[in-house]
Amino acid sequence: MKRTVRPGQLYRDLARDMVDRDRQLRVLAIGDDGRAECLVEHDHHGTTGGKRFIKTEALASPSKYELLEEADEVTADPRYTAILAAITAIHHPQTTAAEYARAAWYALPSPLQAAQCPKPAGPGDAAHRHAEPAGAA
Repeated sequence: MKRTVRPGQLYRDLARDMVDRDRQLRVLAIGDDGRAECLVEHDHHGTTGGKRFIKTEALASPSKYELLEEADEVTADPRYTAILAAITAIHHPQTTAAEYARAAWYALPSPLQAAQCPKPAGPGDAAHRHAEPAGAA
């Protein structure tokens, strides 16, 4: 039974050489050529953060890829991308929960800064993290 592949979905690669690696791929976009642009969100062999282009036919096959997470409003939120990028930047097999939490904490602006900014801060957007509060000058 085939399924519909959509941006935002998270898949686990079930290929024999990938099962031990626990490689997980997030669909970013689907091209006109029938390939999905995917971000490697998790891989014990260090390819986390890389991009892969995979045929949508393969992703739609439950025997090749396990659907872990359906597309929803969480993955469409720009803050999700900022946190994912921060976590990906520090990911390695020995990363602690505290390190992941710290990376996520610093990836997002403070509530005061977020209220002053018309758009959510992206990773590395120092202007949002270091903006002066209104009337502070």
